[in-house]
Amino acid sequence: MTARLRPMRSEDLSAVLALEPELFGAGAWSRGVYEEELGRADRCYMVIADGPTVIGYAGLATGSEATVMTIGVAGPYRRQGHGRSLLRALLDQARVAGAESVFLEVRTSDDGAQALYRSFGFEPLAVRRGYYQPEGADALVMQLVLRPRTASLGPVGSEAIEE
Repeated sequence: MTARLRPMRSEDLSAVLALEPELFGAGAWSRGVYEEELGRADRCYMVIADGPTVIGYAGLATGSEATVMTIGVAGPYRRQGHGRSLLRALLDQARVAGAESVFLEVRTSDDGAQALYRSFGFEPLAVRRGYYQPEGADALVMQLVLRPRTASLGPVGSEAIEE
């Protein structure tokens, strides 16, 4: 089957919650957190599904400074471009919502995720010591500055002149 991206729905929560411990261990979010997030107008959550099976998901808080809230892909489906597809979709949503930059936190020990983020142009800003609880793991804060999209005006000198 071909994996497809779509907006996360409340009926996806059981599948998402089943993946949370694998992806985030003791820091896994609860159903209540997801229900609250899905109910907010300034949030965008996506799933990637292989047929009926949710294999990954991601979320974004929109605004002028958007934040990647979560992103993860189930173990057997990693390194197949699904994380890249999810991140691209979030960045597209950030641009549509008018974000000037996008921030995220990633474990300092997660070299694979950091490489993915760098490939999109994210740059490290700082380390947050003890950010991930309850284990106290450090987070690397990364930022992507989004370039404003401007209309193409054509080459200089090609302007129409009214007489």
